[in-house]
Amino acid sequence: MAVLAVCAAPLIASYFMYYVVKPKGGVTNYGTLIDPRLYPIPPMASTMLDGTPATLDNYKGKWIMLKVGPSECLQECQDQLFAMRQLRTMQGKEMERVERVWMITDNEPLDTVLMRVNDGTRMLRAPAAVIDKWLPLEQGAGAGKTADKVSDHVYLIDPLGNLMMRFPKGAVSSDTEKVRKVHKDLSKLLKASGIG
Repeated sequence: MAVLAVCAAPLIASYFMYYVVKPKGGVTNYGTLIDPRLYPIPPMASTMLDGTPATLDNYKGKWIMLKVGPSECLQECQDQLFAMRQLRTMQGKEMERVERVWMITDNEPLDTVLMRVNDGTRMLRAPAAVIDKWLPLEQGAGAGKTADKVSDHVYLIDPLGNLMMRFPKGAVSSDTEKVRKVHKDLSKLLKASGIG
């Protein structure tokens, strides 16, 4: 009986902890986790700024912070690009594992000053219709709120090429408190991951 009790104790304790003693805190991530099976990266005719064909597959093996939007990059867009650069730098020695990609959804010319300021950000042109169908938005915007757009968010793609996280609208911005939360998520992922 003693041997049976010793063998059964861990099983009984695990059921007790799961059903009776509820863990505190719950969700610890700031970004929303995405089931990559529901949002596989679609084939798209994306190119570099000079017209050379290039896709997100070119950056497989690294964590990709993905921003999308038109070439007219107003203040909010510029804040996102700046925060992405800062987030990568904040990773210290792990920063080489992170790539920044801006998928531009039109064919208008880019401001050369903007290109210089964001040197190191991979800029690809991609069809807006494909991007809009692929990337998920926040649910339940509700009455009185402005419509959610994919350009409001920054997404995270893992080194295997799976879309796996979406940061809330305005998270990757000039708001340092929100950027700290995004940094915490990214740091945890890099620390826990043996890939990329």
